[in-house]
Amino acid sequence: MGREKWRSGLGFVLAAAGSAVGLGNLWGFAYRTSQGGGAAFLFLYVLIVLVVCLPVLVAEMVLGRSTGNSPLLAPLKAAGSRWRPMGWLFVVAASGILSFYAVLMGWTAHTLFHSLFYGLPSDMAEAELFFNSVSTGGSVFMGQIFSLFLTGLVVMAGIRGGIEKLSRLFVPLLFILLLILALWAGTLEGAMDGYRTFLFRLDMQELLNPTTVRNAFTQAFFSIGTGIGCILAYAAYLDRSNNLPKEALAVVSLDTAVGLIAGLITFPVVMSFGLQDVVSESTVGTLFIALPTGFASLGFVGRVVAVLFFSLAYIAAITSSVSLLEVPVSSLIDRLGWTRKKAVLVSTFSIFIIGIPTAFSLNMLGIFDAIFGGILLIFGGFLLAILIGWVVPRRFDEDLSFCGSSITLRRTLRFMLRWISPPFIAFGLTVSIFDLIHNWFIS
Repeated sequence: MGREKWRSGLGFVLAAAGSAVGLGNLWGFAYRTSQGGGAAFLFLYVLIVLVVCLPVLVAEMVLGRSTGNSPLLAPLKAAGSRWRPMGWLFVVAASGILSFYAVLMGWTAHTLFHSLFYGLPSDMAEAELFFNSVSTGGSVFMGQIFSLFLTGLVVMAGIRGGIEKLSRLFVPLLFILLLILALWAGTLEGAMDGYRTFLFRLDMQELLNPTTVRNAFTQAFFSIGTGIGCILAYAAYLDRSNNLPKEALAVVSLDTAVGLIAGLITFPVVMSFGLQDVVSESTVGTLFIALPTGFASLGFVGRVVAVLFFSLAYIAAITSSVSLLEVPVSSLIDRLGWTRKKAVLVSTFSIFIIGIPTAFSLNMLGIFDAIFGGILLIFGGFLLAILIGWVVPRRFDEDLSFCGSSITLRRTLRFMLRWISPPFIAFGLTVSIFDLIHNWFIS
């Protein structure tokens, strides 16, 4: 039986965009923008996305399609045994991210069900009590298991019957919900103040703040999803006719649009209901304390908006989680010849076990996020740029020339992979490591 293929290029783009669009756009973007000087953070984020992430995303797609292998084996096939550790990095990073991501998904599902059937917290104190109930006790494991179960069902159904079908249905729905909520948020009394305070405020000093630089790199890489093998796993199911640079640009554009539109929802709500301090304290405060409290003040309308918002959040999460699970699943299928069902069951159970510490502790969740969703992810992007830009550049040229990319475009992307992306990523990785060390052990 031949390797499964995407039904169409649109299916791949929607799936890749769904992989990129996740909770990081909704709960990370608002917090990091407010912490990073508004427009200053936005400038850094967009710069990193266009100059660093876009060419690396094309490289990751090329590596997947040209080898036709899973993230575990693709580096080995492309460049030999010395690059075997890179394949393991992809599997470890994707599994580590999904282990804590499933906990966040459980919180989101719990908040959605509570908003739908019981209502919203009436004030900040009640919101904090509600979050404590969401983030502790048996409900955490129930939400984690529920989210991994749904993710496993989709991945078990395969590329066409599971991942592509989910993406075709839910990614357009996600954008529809986003636009509806953004239009609604724009009618709030404090909407313009929210835009000015968070999105259009330019604090140039933040450009030199190591934490802002780390957050911009983390947000860009985590949001786009390059460097952990998800897009590589998806690209392995592509045929040679797909125009990868065009599709990478579409994925990056859709993902960036979601982050910006999510800000157009979050910031007016935060400003209108005086929730700035909660947003500035943590990403958790933004999504699970500040927003429910703000929505509650609107009565029935607020409850409807809350249901729509947390439905949107869970849809964004599930489209990302299936791409994360596909990394270890496709790797087990390739390496051991397992059936998809067996690979899904073993991967899902293993990831549940790995994620148990993050279900018990917010501190552990933050550590997992910083290591798997930050350092390892950025390092994976660095290795991709080196591998495709320097070690096997001919594979890059041949793959892109086959699908009709011009020689000018190929040379431009190769130049960026060689001379622009590696030093930028090395800088971001170094700053991130030292900033984390400073925050963990010195501050």
